[in-house]
Amino acid sequence: MVVIAKIKAKSGKEEEIEKAFKEFLKKVEPEEGTLVYEVHRDHKDPSIFITYEKYRDKDALNFHGATTHVQEFFGVLMQLVYGAPSLNFYDEVARIRG
Repeated sequence: MVVIAKIKAKSGKEEEIEKAFKEFLKKVEPEEGTLVYEVHRDHKDPSIFITYEKYRDKDALNFHGATTHVQEFFGVLMQLVYGAPSLNFYDEVARIRG
């Protein structure tokens, strides 16, 4: 189960978002079912961030979404962005290992 989220930072809030994500990921890392959680920033528009999240299965995604740290993070994040993040959900079809 893969989730791609896209957010747009309010003007001047980009560094604050970056810092918040770095702190948030420290709390996500111990989650057994969260296999990958990456945050990326757009080259052309540095106010755009995307996350690439990979979960063992739907139960792991649901567990992640129900944690206190996710709820707290969203409370902080929503003060720093324009609108709600766009979320897209995917099933893996193929991959290579690096």
